[in-house]
Amino acid sequence: MKALKILGGVLAALALVVLVLPMLIPLPPLEDTQPAAELAEADSRFVNVNGIQVHYKEAGQGQPVVILLHGFGASVFSWREVLAPLGEGARVIAYDRPAFGLTQRPMPGEWSGESPYSLTAQVSLLTGLMDALGVEKAVLVGNSAGGTVAMQTALSAPQRVAGLVLVDAAVYSEGSRFGRLGPLLNSPQLNRWGPVFARSIAGEPGDVFIRSAWHDPSLLTPEILEGYRKPLRAENWDRALWELTKANGPHGLAGRLSELSLPVLVVTGDDDQIIPTADSLRLAEEIPGAGLAVFPACGHVPQEECPQAFLEAVQPFVDSLRSQ
Repeated sequence: MKALKILGGVLAALALVVLVLPMLIPLPPLEDTQPAAELAEADSRFVNVNGIQVHYKEAGQGQPVVILLHGFGASVFSWREVLAPLGEGARVIAYDRPAFGLTQRPMPGEWSGESPYSLTAQVSLLTGLMDALGVEKAVLVGNSAGGTVAMQTALSAPQRVAGLVLVDAAVYSEGSRFGRLGPLLNSPQLNRWGPVFARSIAGEPGDVFIRSAWHDPSLLTPEILEGYRKPLRAENWDRALWELTKANGPHGLAGRLSELSLPVLVVTGDDDQIIPTADSLRLAEEIPGAGLAVFPACGHVPQEECPQAFLEAVQPFVDSLRSQ
């Protein structure tokens, strides 16, 4: 009996340490940050959508309109090789999704209701961006998690989407594994320290992730790595990334592929280490009438690593939708 009491006291002490200590340790400050607008470039543009200042870049004019949606950890920078070429025959818009790039990062307490980082809110932001820029209908080109947002938009607002280009899209990957922890992520302890954990993306783990997106990491120049790191100098990027993690749960898109009744092109590198190439091959088979392009010696971001092959596949698809 005495042993049980001792064990109970030890467990109570451990629980107290786990629950209380994280609330007492001072948080290391996020240093060397500045307002996102101060990081803008000469061709940067901003527009207010649903109360959020959205950063975007644009090329070309006329029809069709093409909107580019980047993946996790990326920004409009991811489209630098193809934005202008695609704009030679269409109006092309690339924007920073919430929590990334130079788009404003709402902080807890600044919104009521659903998180602006949720999938539903991201769809609303995209259609709101289209409204703000006078776009009635667009071809959506989504890379990785950007493909998830593009597909959800096509299902939620089919009248706004002329076609889909799914670039190594995260469709069979059911959101963040952390997002499934639900209540645990919203505990006071993790809510306090989550942004600090998110900061790891600014160090070597982030560089490892970027390298894994390329078939040939030797092509990653210091300038490209700096292009990815630049938005990590924006204020509150760590808290925004944590809020996105919490809001990123299962989306169920894999079970809705038969509902897509618009032109779709699936493209992928043949050596995607993030979203397996086999997933994209399966996606092209399961979406009714979808086309498929597989790029040899290319990874998860073909628009960056294999831009010419990417353009040769995507431009004809976009041209075919000119009258829609």
